Amino acid sequence: MGRWRPPVKQGSPYITAAGYEALEAETTSIWKRRREVVKHLAAAAAEGDRSENAEYIYRKKELGQLDRRIRYLQRRMPELNVVATIPSDPSRVFFGACVQLEDEEATVSDYRIVGSDEIDGARGWISVDSPMAKALMKRAVDDEVTLRVGSDERNYVIVALSYPDPATG
Repeated sequence: MGRWRPPVKQGSPYITAAGYEALEAETTSIWKRRREVVKHLAAAAAEGDRSENAEYIYRKKELGQLDRRIRYLQRRMPELNVVATIPSDPSRVFFGACVQLEDEEATVSDYRIVGSDEIDGARGWISVDSPMAKALMKRAVDDEVTLRVGSDERNYVIVALSYPDPATG
């Protein structure tokens, strides 16, 4: 059995200014961490037999993970388009919008539509490529949105819509 996996479909090339700055900061910190790992790896390699050297094996795996992330960021970041403006029609849902939804049970949920590289479920940040974001696009306050989840249908009403300052994220 091989290690080949089908390529992952790339998300939309959009990102907020704050999200792009976070990726730049991550790149810088990974390069710093990589230098430390290389030092520890060299020290572990100098200890002798590498086949039974747990420190060497661990550092080698860690270096591979860091290099994999660096390669991904180096390929992905030039492709990204930073969206640093509020749309011309702020009464409709577009990229970067903060949307408050109410479901049939009167439960209110807050979401922000961001790029695929900055999603965060705990903060309610969803990808512009997600089914929820696609259903919300170009809708306005008081519009009803129906989302199909498997064989289930859920109805939501857009209660509020805003756009944070693009410069601060």
